[in-house]
Order: sequence, then structure tokens, then C-alpha cells
Amino acid sequence: MNKRALIKITGLRFLIVLISILVLAGCGLFTSEETLEQIDMPVGSEDRGDEVDESEDGLEQGDVEEETVARQLYLLSEEGVVVPHTLALPKIETNGVAAQVLEYLVKDGPVTNLLPNGFEAVLPAGTEVLGLNIQEDGTLIIDLSEEFNNYEASKEQQIIQAMTHTLTQFDNVERIKLWVNGFEQTEMPVAGTVMAEGYSRANGINIMEVDGIDLLNSEAITVYYPAQLGPNFYYVPVTQHVEVDSLNKYSSIVQTLLEGPSYGTNLLHVFNPNIELVEVSELDDGVLSIEFSEEILADVNEAYIAEEVMETLVLTLTDQPDVSAVSVTVENIDQIFNEHGVPYSEPVTRDMFVPTGSL
Repeated sequence: MNKRALIKITGLRFLIVLISILVLAGCGLFTSEETLEQIDMPVGSEDRGDEVDESEDGLEQGDVEEETVARQLYLLSEEGVVVPHTLALPKIETNGVAAQVLEYLVKDGPVTNLLPNGFEAVLPAGTEVLGLNIQEDGTLIIDLSEEFNNYEASKEQQIIQAMTHTLTQFDNVERIKLWVNGFEQTEMPVAGTVMAEGYSRANGINIMEVDGIDLLNSEAITVYYPAQLGPNFYYVPVTQHVEVDSLNKYSSIVQTLLEGPSYGTNLLHVFNPNIELVEVSELDDGVLSIEFSEEILADVNEAYIAEEVMETLVLTLTDQPDVSAVSVTVENIDQIFNEHGVPYSEPVTRDMFVPTGSL
């Protein structure tokens, strides 16, 4: 064998060995977890007709529907009333939930495309959440950017009420305290509402003065009245003084609902006339039992209660700290139903109508 042939054979063997080394090395070239995470799928592969795996529900990879969760946001109506609305927000890590609901209260923020007709966000545009800190006693300290100061004095009460009620929807938040740009605020920055001890639901919302009420023998109670805008119902919380029966506060609250709102043309009276409150039993492990006459029913033959009636009762009574559920019965009726024919076989809790939970 001549020298030139030997060189060719040797070169061929070298080339084969070199290819084998590269193939074996390639198998382990991107085995570290960190490197794998850095390798992205080609952008727009579906547009080029490349083969793409499909998930069980038929969605292509990268086309996953965003997961959402129901939250209550307190928004401002055209009439200047603070009203809760349940909206579907993107689901995020638990630690960021409080910051998220605040961000969705900012004008021109992420809530813009979700706003119901006739409602607006309450916090000034550009407001940022700089920090949040929950204390063991249930006080949530919120630190907002300086843009928060850019609101009209006439809207100060609505702003603090909306922030307070939006954040205290979470079970472990009792009150809020305000900081702006890292500095504690003992009062609101524009009209001077006192904030030194914080602000809670006990401070009230949409506070209304009722004529002829003896303030010395009454108690500030938040009641809910339905209102309607187009085809949609929403429930307006109103804090008013109610003359309370010392033996049974809850019967006084129910009687106030039966009498209906004495103000506000857009608030509805949803109870039939001539309803009698037969009995309000003492609380039993957080359950308040109430018996009405047949006039509570929308239809006696079908024995059903209108949705607006039940929601008004439950939202109002479970707003009281000791009441967790309401059991409604009707005189001479064995079983009552909702509008869809489903029996009310268990006490009705607040979470049937609004989202609840903790931070």
C-alpha cells in the first residue's frame, strides 16, 4: 500500500471518529436544567406550518387560556356611590393578591376594559403600589406612590371607602393604614380624613342620614339595597342609623330592609308589601334563622323566593360580624326554593353571592 492510500484511509477513519465524538457530545451538550430553560420554542412555528403537539383539550402549545379568579372591586358609579362588582382577574401568587386588587382600582389601569357601564375606578391615574405589610392584628399597611395625592377633595370619602372595602374582603384583613411614598399618613392627603388609627368597615360606606332617627338609641348598620342599570342588578351597601331592639338587633335590621330605602331613586324595594316578620331566632353557631309570612315568596304555589330578596337579606345580615349564614323559612310552607327550583336545604352563606377568602 502506497503512502498516499494510507493517508486517505487514515483521514477517513479520523473523520468517522470525529463525527462519532460530536454526536456523543451533542447528546449531553444541553443536559443542565438551566440551559434547558433557556431554549425557547421557535416563535411563530404554527405560522410556518411546522408540526406542533396538541394538548388534550385541543389547544396548541403556547395557546393556553389564562386562568382567572373572582375578586370584588369597589367602583364609583355615575351617582357618586361606591358599589362592589365581582370581576374575573388573572390568577396570581397569593402574596401578590392585595397589590393586584389595588392596581385594579387605578384609573386607566388594567381594570379599564373590565369596567361595567356607568362605573369608574377610584384611584388617581398613575398610582403605584410601592409596598404592603400585613400585621398580626389584621392591619394591612399600604404604601402608594405620590400620584395617589392627585384626587379631588370631593371624592376622598369614596376613595378611602373603596380601598377599605376592597381589601377587607379578605378574611385576615380587618383594617388598612395608609403610607405615601414611604411616609405614614395620619390623615388623607387632600381633605384630611383622619387615618391615624386606620380605617375599617366599621367606618361605614355610602353613609346616609335618615330623618327622625334617635341617634342615641340607634346603631350604624350597613344594609344592602339592589339597584339596576340596564339588564344588570348590583347591590349598593349603605351605612345608616337603625333603631335597634336591645333584645334582638337582627330583627331591627330585617325590619329596616322590609321598609325599603328611604332615599336614592335608583335603589329598589324588592320585598312584597304586607310581609310579616314572624320570628328571628337567636344565633346558633353563626347561623341566623328567620321566619316570614307567605308574602316573602314571589310565587306561593311554586314556593320560591326571588334572587334579589335572598341576596339582599344574606348580604346585609352576614355583614354583621357574628353572622356567617342565614336560614330562611316561611310560615305554613314545608320547603322553599330559589328561582331555578333548587331547594334551600342548607343555610345560605355570603360566598353564594360574592367571593370570599384570605390573602
